[in-house]
Amino acid sequence: MNSSNAAAGTLRQVGHFVDGRPLPGSSGRYGHVFNPSLGVATAQVAMASRAEVVAAVDSAARALPAWASTSPLTRARVMFRFKELVERHADELSLLIASEHGKVLSDARGSLQRGLECVEFACGIPHLLKGEFSDNVATGIDLYSMRQPLGVVAGITPFNFPAMVPMWMFPIAIAAGNTFILKPSEKDPGCPMRLAELMLEAGAPPGVLNVVNGDKEAVDALLDDSRVRAVSFVGSTPIARYIYVRCAEQGKRVQALGGAKNHLIVMPDADIDLTVDALMGAAYGSAGERCMAISVAVPVTERTASELVEALTPRVRALKVGSSIDAASEMGPLVTGEHRDKVRSYIDIGEQEGARVVVDGRNHVVAGHENGFFLGGTLLDRVTASMRVYREEIFGPVLAVVHANSFDEALALPSEHEFGNGVSIFTRNGDVARNFTQKVEVGMVGINVPIPVPLSFHTFGGWKASLFGDTNQHGPEGVRFYTRIKTVTSRWREGVAPGPQFGMPIMK
Repeated sequence: MNSSNAAAGTLRQVGHFVDGRPLPGSSGRYGHVFNPSLGVATAQVAMASRAEVVAAVDSAARALPAWASTSPLTRARVMFRFKELVERHADELSLLIASEHGKVLSDARGSLQRGLECVEFACGIPHLLKGEFSDNVATGIDLYSMRQPLGVVAGITPFNFPAMVPMWMFPIAIAAGNTFILKPSEKDPGCPMRLAELMLEAGAPPGVLNVVNGDKEAVDALLDDSRVRAVSFVGSTPIARYIYVRCAEQGKRVQALGGAKNHLIVMPDADIDLTVDALMGAAYGSAGERCMAISVAVPVTERTASELVEALTPRVRALKVGSSIDAASEMGPLVTGEHRDKVRSYIDIGEQEGARVVVDGRNHVVAGHENGFFLGGTLLDRVTASMRVYREEIFGPVLAVVHANSFDEALALPSEHEFGNGVSIFTRNGDVARNFTQKVEVGMVGINVPIPVPLSFHTFGGWKASLFGDTNQHGPEGVRFYTRIKTVTSRWREGVAPGPQFGMPIMK
């Protein structure tokens, strides 16, 4: 992770954003940020020390009392201005995402828009914070509830959505009156840093949103600081489990989203052309680096399997893989060379395990970008449930086809898998679709929709090893996660009989 002083002089420096201003790193530890299309380092990112994380928590704690007492209407107006600023800078932010992550520009813009929808939801915070009121529940007694902020909260976000996932978290948390510390992925920190600057420009006081870049040392410092009352996380299942356990031991609230292995069930009556279109985008969009990517296609009956693989093969071969900023590209590079090599090794494993490599993307080269972190789209057929390429999350442009003989056999595959994030079924039969929806053991279900990501006013989250914690992210669940209920029983009545009551009070 360390870089030489010579390299440091030629690379853009990314530090932290604390107390309303950018700060250089002081730990002496750094990592590289790459342009994945070119395969070259373009920036050096500071890795926060524990002391630097503590300074960010100090800033958030100082800002908390005034921000929590600011009216929800005023906080909403900050969110309205932030939304306008993000829209104004959408091209700049999309280019940052594309140049550091490798998404093609259209995908970068789409992910930014999905994040903005959560900002739009947070703009309604005056309504979302309304409690309940019961008048005269007993003679002269009123009962009401209110939602209040938790305090200092934190978000730890992944490399694959450097704008969208942070905006799942901090807009709702901040609108609800909390102050926030964001620890984004060190692989693409540019966009999160820019979002923090825009929040300040929108009117959020210094310390309301802080960004610390770093690795496990920064994460552990956030998890262990008693002033951090809640932690949101999106990433791999092993780290999600680690964060959940470490937070739960300290009594913190935690929502930790882990890995996925999303299936798309193809029934014999499905429209094959529509299904193939859906699979191309869902399996190969963003180079498969999505927790909601479809990585397993399950055709029901051998005839359906033959039709599906025959229709998919030329489409996967013709996939336009290129630079993330080339408008003609349908798929860009993977985020790092290390991750590309890991995905490539899974294709090797699948072949060794007996899967048929129908389309092989291992040796794909993009002319003019020979050093980029590219893989071509890969299609594996005859994958079985015992293979590692089926059991494990690959997180790359690899689609596995698992044959099923019946609806029940297809239903069992996602229901019995370790992960339970998302699943889809393509069929023209409403009874089959409803039966599948009711029975499948997965948290998010699509019917003729390949990537069933809920809109911002609903909530996002899977089941089983895909989610640790009791609440999902964004939507009403997000408001509940970042607030706590206070219930008040009130009596303002003259003529109350004096004297203590030693029995359980009885309402009349």
